[in-house]
Amino acid sequence: MAKPPNIILLGIDSLSAGHLSSYGYHRHTSPHLDRFAADAVLFERTFSPAVPTTPAYCSMLSGLDCFSTQVVALRHRGPLGAAVTTLPELLRGHGYTSTCVGFSGNPSARGFDSYLDYEAWSPDGDGRAPKAHLLNETALPELDRLVAGGDPFLLFLRHMDPHSPYLPPHPYERMFYHGNECDPANRSMDPVMAFKPFRDYFAAWMPPGISDKDYVIAQYDGAVAYMDAAIAAIFNALAAHGILDDTIVVVNGDHGETLYDHECWFDHHGLYDNVLHVPLILRYPPALPSGLRVAGYNQHQDLVPTLLELAGLPVDAARFDGASLLPLVRGERHSHASELYLTECTWMRKHGWRTAQWKLIEALEPDFHFKPPVELYRLTDDPDELHNLAEEMPDVAAFLRGRMQAWIEQRCRATGLPAPIFDQGDWHGHAGLGPFTSSQQAYDTLHIGDPGAAQRLQAGAGQ
Repeated sequence: MAKPPNIILLGIDSLSAGHLSSYGYHRHTSPHLDRFAADAVLFERTFSPAVPTTPAYCSMLSGLDCFSTQVVALRHRGPLGAAVTTLPELLRGHGYTSTCVGFSGNPSARGFDSYLDYEAWSPDGDGRAPKAHLLNETALPELDRLVAGGDPFLLFLRHMDPHSPYLPPHPYERMFYHGNECDPANRSMDPVMAFKPFRDYFAAWMPPGISDKDYVIAQYDGAVAYMDAAIAAIFNALAAHGILDDTIVVVNGDHGETLYDHECWFDHHGLYDNVLHVPLILRYPPALPSGLRVAGYNQHQDLVPTLLELAGLPVDAARFDGASLLPLVRGERHSHASELYLTECTWMRKHGWRTAQWKLIEALEPDFHFKPPVELYRLTDDPDELHNLAEEMPDVAAFLRGRMQAWIEQRCRATGLPAPIFDQGDWHGHAGLGPFTSSQQAYDTLHIGDPGAAQRLQAGAGQ
């Protein structure tokens, strides 16, 4: 029997599909990934329906939705349930060894044989954060070790560019910006620095006196370009080992990013498409064509069954909520489901329902942005989700709410489990406080300080 292929999963934190040039972005942010995509299959409509990081990676690494995993919150408490089997656990039964770089301690990444961490937060002496280089310093020797071992392997690399703080090293910090970021005539950062929950965090890594939002957006894009260049070293290492074409290589984002949109300032909360729409690119020449773009809808839960089928391993469809994407690649299906149940539980607790035409967002408790409790957007006319139609079209909101409620009830019956978004206790990290009763309470309570506080939030997941 032939040795099954190696699998390398590049999980890129906070990477919005809309900021990759291969997905149509106006800046040339991803030349190496663009070349990679030209020799691979690019999925144009991949969505992360459960944000942020913890539930997103949980679905990506299990093939299950949030009803099956019971994970919807960044600060998920406790381990994954025993009924959940992760990708490394599945592959172990087929002779694979596995390594996870950069995600130890998080329940979403349970089951790897080895966990290796790297410095993914703190700036260096120049005030920049060479996250992708530091990942490579850990990942490339580990890749050498895995190749030398001779067994098929799974290598999961969690890239922390372009996650904030956006501090790409030279020359990427000026690649897309040539103005004066502290121009006193520019007041676009005034509302950002007036937002009390985040302003101390921003002040810890943005330039003193920052006034131009476009500088910060350019830093995000520079971080994308820096990450793109660093990933090229992974591709080169695979080629040097002579295994590039014998390895399934996956590029996927856990969620996107909100920059200056929707007043959610440089973070990844909000159920808007800039947070939900993520890249997915698959390369494996023995089984996948080159340069194919697939327009059909898909979700994180579809990745594991796809990888198993690509690797020639048994796929028990009944154990997954997702389905292999290969029928879409072969043209046997146009799309997977285009109606998606959405959840977020990081700085706000909300859920929603997305169709090809409509987006419904409902707050499950008041949020710290003082947004209306119900939002409705007609995506076909308003793709940027700027015109809330909830009051103008209550019948449409009611119809979508009915579709969403029916889906929740169906999934609860199928799993025998509750809908996890409704039972999150102190999801915000304030023990004993309970749900927020007003937006003002949420605004006064929620706060993130320096980048170390952000790191502790991530590291605390699963505790």
